[in-house]
Amino acid sequence: MTLQELGWDEARAREFEPWARKSAHQPARVLIGFNYLYRVGIEGGEFDAVLAGRLKHHAERQGELPAVGDWVAVRKRPEEDRGAIVAVLPRRSRFSRRMAGNVTDEQVVAANVDVIFIVMALDDDFSVRRLERYLLMARESGATPVVLLTKPDLSADLPADVADVVAAAGDVPVHVLSPKLNQGLEQVAPYVAGGRTAALLGSSGVGKSTIINRLVGADVRKTREVRASDSKGRHTTTHRELVVLPEGGLMIDTPGMRELQLWDASESVRGTFEDVEALAGECHFTDCRHRGEPRCAVKTAVDEGRIPPDRLASYLQLQDELAYLARQQDERAQIEEKRKGKIGAKALRQHVKSKRI
Repeated sequence: MTLQELGWDEARAREFEPWARKSAHQPARVLIGFNYLYRVGIEGGEFDAVLAGRLKHHAERQGELPAVGDWVAVRKRPEEDRGAIVAVLPRRSRFSRRMAGNVTDEQVVAANVDVIFIVMALDDDFSVRRLERYLLMARESGATPVVLLTKPDLSADLPADVADVVAAAGDVPVHVLSPKLNQGLEQVAPYVAGGRTAALLGSSGVGKSTIINRLVGADVRKTREVRASDSKGRHTTTHRELVVLPEGGLMIDTPGMRELQLWDASESVRGTFEDVEALAGECHFTDCRHRGEPRCAVKTAVDEGRIPPDRLASYLQLQDELAYLARQQDERAQIEEKRKGKIGAKALRQHVKSKRI
């Protein structure tokens, strides 16, 4: 394994220069992340690494800590059996979600990816509304989104399902493939040509790990069948992992996500709901919320059948979620400022006290 095979380039080399001057430091890419233990790839090999104390304790948010796909500076001496991550290099892209549960913090699912494959099966778990959410977050990541539809043989009406996805995806490419039968994979490979990095995102059981196995040519990722009763997958993939493909390029496999709460996707609403946003400019009131206001162009389009009612409902739900998240982030920022103020005041009192002594 070389750094170039992992995606290293001249721009990364320039970013690493401050660390290159320090002894025992070298560049690495995060291959696996599991809590605070990581597996990193370096020139000529890989090893386990933990967070250096300074990085761990000075990170103000979870999203500042290393994620799979990150380029990092690591410190490892020959006599040590593991190294330490001392810094995270600037990210070119990142797919983030709000952490599961009630914690208001960012979880970076995959970093420094060029392409995000949104994988959705055409079985009983098929949901255009869920796809809209993925598209919204993928557009915000800075990577190029691509939709992969799997299990076409389980679709009750394949042309109709594909048409619904194409309508929701807008200008995002949509491909139909059957990874289990090794069909359609030729549509995936070009996206990772030239050492590019892609991430596979989607529910459990949609075929993410099978896609990687087919591209690698070996069963490097475990797979399981979904339940026939409800098309739900079991979480065979338990951690994120960056896999180097034999023909070049890299792929990040991720566990199926039970929760996909927005983190910061307000700027991407227009691209995902272009039809709704375009009509919003025709509403009588400039601050129309498209809920009960008179002379609302969006509601009129729904009544006339030009926009599906559930698409508007999805749009409004996402707007409410973004507004709620913004309030929580503001509250957290205020709490953080108060905490820093208390720490500063305490340090000042201790300084004054030491001077008196």
